[in-house]
Parts: sequence; structure tokens; C-alpha cells
Amino acid sequence: MRMYHKPALLDETILGLAINPDGVYVDVTFGGGGHSKAILEQLSEHGKLFAFDQDPDAERNSIEDSRFTLIKQNFSFLKNYLRMYQAVPVDGILADLGVSFHQFDVAERGFSFRFSGPLDMRMDKARKLTAAKIVNTYSEEELTRIFKTYGELNNTAKVVDRIVKARAEAKIETIDEFKNCLKGMVPAKVEHKFLAQVFQALRIEVNEELAVIEQMLSQSAEVLKEKGRLAVITYHSLEDRLVKNYFKTGNFKGDLNKDFFGNIERPLEPINRKPIIPSDEEIKENNRARSAKLRIAEKRMIQNN
Repeated sequence: MRMYHKPALLDETILGLAINPDGVYVDVTFGGGGHSKAILEQLSEHGKLFAFDQDPDAERNSIEDSRFTLIKQNFSFLKNYLRMYQAVPVDGILADLGVSFHQFDVAERGFSFRFSGPLDMRMDKARKLTAAKIVNTYSEEELTRIFKTYGELNNTAKVVDRIVKARAEAKIETIDEFKNCLKGMVPAKVEHKFLAQVFQALRIEVNEELAVIEQMLSQSAEVLKEKGRLAVITYHSLEDRLVKNYFKTGNFKGDLNKDFFGNIERPLEPINRKPIIPSDEEIKENNRARSAKLRIAEKRMIQNN
């Protein structure tokens, strides 16, 4: 079995969830099971933990424990499956967003430009849309949209032009072929960052990442009990902006809406005003955690008039 890395901000996340030993918890990004195992250590024999993961590789790490249930689905189905298991409301939810670290190290998954392999990037292998299909079939307008919005590139037009010209000569099917068509576009000292942005944009489009994050956040607010907590770890600004806006305003645009009494209309109350970031020691031990940000919010109590 392939090795998974230690989860980022593990101790801070478990502390932030303020776990009730007899409570019901959900890990919507099971991965290697690191967070789930830490939660189970905090639960009594009466506690319950449900975990979601659509990646077949994650299933190999399933935990043999009567308190644990692994649901092999995307976390956009959070509410439906928790209701099916009669687990609503829950005491806490954890989401460690982004691609699981081990997926970057598997060449055939096509997530990383460090390896040779197919231009894939599907978290759910049953999906039909791959990064190669996007690169070869999307219009110039569609490519511009994803690289500008999801990659936040400064040279989007040049990137799209390169891709369109390259695919006219031959179909782009592998990571190496894709990198070759972009070769020399930026100075060598910033090439790593440039490729990371390009691959991020494709990955987000393939997996509809931002849309499913929005669904997860909204559903989490519905299934949490009063004073229940939601802890979310993000790895790039697009994810973090969604979480920050939703926690702060109750919507994803960040628009403040207030009731008659001047109270912000939001289902969750942020616990930490600024994101919690890894310590220098953690980054030294696990460099991939350097971009992690943890935000925690609590379900607001319903005011009875």
C-alpha cells in the first residue's frame, strides 16, 4: 500500500473540533485516515465517526473499528448519506481540502508535473472528464476562463495560444507532452510556480472542486447541531476565500447581510478570525504543509423569539 503523509495541522484541527467523546463526527476527506484515527482516539465506545472518500486508494486504509463507517462517495453527498445512516445532527465535521499528498506521488494519476504519465487528474476515476480532454477539446474561451480564474495566471492568453497551436499538430495526452508545449514560457526560476498554477487550474476544472466545496460547506451548516464545529484546511487562495467568506458572511461572495437588529445573517460563527498556519517545525518536517490554512467555525444557536 502506498504511504500517506502525516496530515497538516493535525493537533490544531483536533483541538479546534473540541471533541465530545460521545459525539458523532465526520471526516469528509478520509485519505490516509490520519485525521480519522486521531478523532477516534478522542471518542468513547459510544462515539461515532463517518468518513467520506471517493478515491479507491483511500479504501485500502479503511479502519477496522465498530465506531467507524467509510462512505465511498464525494463529500458533496454529505447530507444525503448522513441522513441515510440516521446520523443527523452531528457534533463536528473536518475537511482537509485539496489533493491527498500521496496522489501527487502517483505518476499514473497525472496530478503532478514532476512525473511522466497520462494527463488525467481525476480524483474519481469513474468521471469521464480528464485534463487531457480539457486541453484537447475546450475552446479558447473556455481555456482562458479556467486558467485565468483557477490558475490566476498573468499570461493566460499566451498559455492558451501555445496549447491551441500544439494540439493542432498532435493530440496532447501525457504530462510530458503538455509541459513541452509550455516550455520556455517563463524564466526557469519561476517555472515551478507557473506549472503549479497551470496544473491547479486543470485539476479544479476536472473535479469541479470549488463547486463541491460550496456544496459541502452549505450542507455542513445544515447537518451540524447547535454549537457543533466545522474545521476546514485549505491549500490555496481560491479554497480559502470560499471558506473565509462563508464563515464570515454565510455566502460565498462575502456580502454582509444583516437582520433587523443588525446581526450578520450567517449559520456559522468563526472561532478564529485569522487562519491557523503550520509552525516552522511542522513545515520543516513536512514542506508540503507550508500552504495549509485552518479555519474553524461553530454552528450558531437558534434564537427563539
